[in-house]
Amino acid sequence: MHAMASQRLLLVRLLVLCLVCGACAAAKRRYLSVSMDQVLRSKAHLDCPPWNKKSVTTTSGNKLTIPAVCGLPRSPSKCCGAFERHVLNHDMNRLSKLLQRSSVSSAAAAPAPSPLPRGIPFFPPVAPPAEAPAVTIPDSTGTSLDTLEFVVTVGFGSPAQNYTLSIDTGSDVSWIQCLPCSGHCYKQHDPVFDPTKSATYSAVPCGHPQCAAAGGKCSNSGTCLYKVTYGDGSSTAGVLSHETLSLSSTRDLPGFAFGCGQTNLGEFGGVDGLVGLGRGALSLPSQAAATFGATFSYCLPSYDTTHGYLTMGSTTPAASNDDDDVQYTAMIQKEDYPSLYFVEVVSIDIGGYILPVPPTVFTRDGTLFDSGTILTYLPPEAYASLRDRFKFTMTQYKPAPAYDPFDTCYDFTGHNAIFMPAVAFKFSDGAVFDLSPVAILIYPDDTAPATGCLAFVPRPSTMPFNIIGNTQQRGTEVIYDVAAEKIGFGQFTC
Repeated sequence: MHAMASQRLLLVRLLVLCLVCGACAAAKRRYLSVSMDQVLRSKAHLDCPPWNKKSVTTTSGNKLTIPAVCGLPRSPSKCCGAFERHVLNHDMNRLSKLLQRSSVSSAAAAPAPSPLPRGIPFFPPVAPPAEAPAVTIPDSTGTSLDTLEFVVTVGFGSPAQNYTLSIDTGSDVSWIQCLPCSGHCYKQHDPVFDPTKSATYSAVPCGHPQCAAAGGKCSNSGTCLYKVTYGDGSSTAGVLSHETLSLSSTRDLPGFAFGCGQTNLGEFGGVDGLVGLGRGALSLPSQAAATFGATFSYCLPSYDTTHGYLTMGSTTPAASNDDDDVQYTAMIQKEDYPSLYFVEVVSIDIGGYILPVPPTVFTRDGTLFDSGTILTYLPPEAYASLRDRFKFTMTQYKPAPAYDPFDTCYDFTGHNAIFMPAVAFKFSDGAVFDLSPVAILIYPDDTAPATGCLAFVPRPSTMPFNIIGNTQQRGTEVIYDVAAEKIGFGQFTC
């Protein structure tokens, strides 16, 4: 009798253990780890620009006083020695860029530029092929070119000449510097593009619909002019042009509209120009929609020493062969910022704990999803809750001094790996964006490479919306299905 009772008790215990193990296997990981050796070997050095402030007028007429980059140093002796200034300058300068409108520079005899006309379609009214092809090119960090943007290399002209350009979901007009540099060209990594040596170059005429999309301003000779002015005072201006854009050795986009920059002022690092990935009519995704379909994706590399990718067109997500493994959320468009990509965050999960913050804290001003902003800027109330919970779960590590703007830092010296709580953004439609292990901590001090800080900051009062920046996107495939107005998140693919 006693033996039978013992057997029953053992069976019950085994059943409970199986149920618990099954539940654990089905649940998402609540903790992540990253190898310290990989972190230390993959860090790239970041110089720091000088610090100043500039007033910027937004499209709504409000003035913001924000930090602005004066110029990237070319030698350590010019560096102010503070990582946070470099990043904050970049991000606030980036914000000023996003809040500006593109304008078209007119010739001396032409009237003043007017705002971008409303009602321009985001995509050409041409149906893509039933099975649209796709092309994938590598992307990487731009630190070797003195920029915190991510970059790709593409070809312009016939024969094609390669140029390394920043990729930017907050811009529409793509541009490169062009000879004869009648105004000014800064020093760039590659030789400046010479239109006279290409068999496929042409200037966009004044009456072309794409000229209207660029502002509709023309020179006295009847060619279309463009000018993009950024909030830090930097700008690019020249001739709106058509050229063959080579995305790979076998995939071209003939007649691609881009800015052939004759006057390029300010600091752009050593990149040769910019690829616009915004929602406007002149962006690369819009112009490529008829060929590749209205979808593009990228994976920003986990480490500065590795590559990710940019894909034009729809492909099977790299994370798996099952599209169900991609979480999609609605792509929100704001009337004041029609070219930008917004999402509706309602909560944050950290280690299985939902922050006790009302959804309206996030939805009141909206959340921008941006490839060019470095950090993620949260409502102060949400940030404080996230920080406190993170500290609660990281008591096994030695705290390190704050590294402004990061107030939650740790010294991981002597540890082979870092274990941290998983962090995920939750959206109003139920979608979840799980951050990769490299997207939660940032390592800001090259003199203390084992010091890692929580890579989130409270949103400044001058910032009109929340931002999910590229640090949190690293290692994850991000899919922009513009036709279906949704953004997807794959899992840890680069």
